[in-house]
Amino acid sequence: MIKFLDLHKITAKYETEIQEAVNRVVHSGWYLQGKENENFEKNYATYTGTKYAIGVANGLDALRLILRAYIELGAMQEGDEIIVPANTYIATILAITDNKLVPVLIEPTLNNYEIDDSLIEAAITPKTKGIMIVHLYGQCAYTEKIGQICQKYRLKLIEDNAQAHGCLFKGRKTGSLGDAAGHSFYPGKNLGALGDAGAVTTDNKELADTIRALANYGSHKKYIFKYSGLNSRLDEIQAAVLDVKLRHLDADNELRKEVARFYLENIKHPDIILPQVLNRDAHVFHLFPIRNKQRDKLQTYLSEQGIQTLIHYPIPPHKQECYKNWNTLSYPITEQIHREELSLPISPVLTKEETEKIVDVIYHF
Repeated sequence: MIKFLDLHKITAKYETEIQEAVNRVVHSGWYLQGKENENFEKNYATYTGTKYAIGVANGLDALRLILRAYIELGAMQEGDEIIVPANTYIATILAITDNKLVPVLIEPTLNNYEIDDSLIEAAITPKTKGIMIVHLYGQCAYTEKIGQICQKYRLKLIEDNAQAHGCLFKGRKTGSLGDAAGHSFYPGKNLGALGDAGAVTTDNKELADTIRALANYGSHKKYIFKYSGLNSRLDEIQAAVLDVKLRHLDADNELRKEVARFYLENIKHPDIILPQVLNRDAHVFHLFPIRNKQRDKLQTYLSEQGIQTLIHYPIPPHKQECYKNWNTLSYPITEQIHREELSLPISPVLTKEETEKIVDVIYHF
């Protein structure tokens, strides 16, 4: 079986370095908010091109804390609206509703699956306070038009950078394009921990300080609580592992791009729609999504041929039971993507022979 993502092989690439990092933490006797976290935050901020990085427990918390901090700082209040793509993983939406803010869903474009910037301005109301873009599947969702809209209406631009570590927009990395960004280091991400982990990046010191306090029970100083906060901290082992893998991230992303290039050049099937890649630098191929009207049949066929695939995502957020008041809403482009999308194996450890087999099997579908 060709695995969709072989995490064991990915970890094994850097096993010696990872073991040294973990042992260093174990022997230090310091497991939270220590030197490893401090080093990773510094290195990740430098990598993304931001002034501050705050390690947190996971990617959802990173987004939740950004919005909560804006509320604490008076930039937002309950009932305010955040524009967000309808085509996204549910965590993006949860971060908004968890803060009693109102998501305003915007359709993606069918060519690149990212938020359609031509639809944003018409959705702005006096209650709109921010736009949350999602660099979905590893492709940059930012456009100059989105930046101009935020400037014109004085909106906060928040990036969900869970899937695009190392992606570029005109020389700048995703995670540095807006006012703040949430990052997930879930094990399957391009930069993945050995468990859950996340971070926030920003250039705003007041925002960074507020997020750091909120993530530490609401405390800037031990036993003194300014906010009613969360317990959302990046532990020392995950920080140490991430610091190791960060050093190899660009090289691993290049390997992903090579797999994607091979797919794009060699998958030739009249019924399969390949992703459109307008700029190779603006995509790090966290996923390689294809579309097919017989998606479920294609997935079964590939499985029978020893190829594991996943669907990202089978049910869009507005059709989920937890948002039942949205279930009657219609977002036809989003629904079409979720009905037809299938993700092929892609990773820095996928071999040439495996990639060639996947292409050959698809050819005979």
